[in-house]
Amino acid sequence: MKVSDFNYNLPKELIAQVPIKDRDQSRLMVLDRKNKTIEHKIFKDIIDYLEPGDCLVRNNTKVIPARLYGVKEETGANVEFLLLKRVDGDIWEVMVKPGRKLMPGVRVEFGNGLLKAEILEKFEDGNRKVKFEYNGIFNEILNEIGLMPLPPYIHEKLKEKDIYVRYFNKPRIHNYLRITIGTDAEMDEFLSEVENYLKESGRL
Repeated sequence: MKVSDFNYNLPKELIAQVPIKDRDQSRLMVLDRKNKTIEHKIFKDIIDYLEPGDCLVRNNTKVIPARLYGVKEETGANVEFLLLKRVDGDIWEVMVKPGRKLMPGVRVEFGNGLLKAEILEKFEDGNRKVKFEYNGIFNEILNEIGLMPLPPYIHEKLKEKDIYVRYFNKPRIHNYLRITIGTDAEMDEFLSEVENYLKESGRL
């Protein structure tokens, strides 16, 4: 099996670059595994697929501004970090660019010194273990100088960092529905409307 076996054509005009104003009008693809059919709906139609006994789960996982652009302290060369996971405290595993210039011992600074990091270790896959240094609260500094790690097919810059929020909804074990992009307040309001409708229709 080759990775190329999974290639498919996705017209650029069908890729949303900015979030739709009315979240309940976003697209919803329904996969019926039993009948092996695909339907294209809008998200508010999800209520048509919920029955008594189904479980609708909300996961409000947020994407953090994990992309950092900085410079090497010694040379001033531009570098890029992508935070992958916190190892322990202020120690993180990160992807780096350019990899050949960021070896253990190298120090990097971001946001004119608001955040600094030292490369501790190079992993076999090319990622690095780094330790961050800063004054204040790490997440607040990250919100100030970090950028959202958007997919390469999204070219529009986000005007609000909190607008890129992932919501996963799984009404049945064989149906997996996903909507991306929305703010907490807007999604709370929409989910409240869904809940009220289900109560009124006797399905909740």
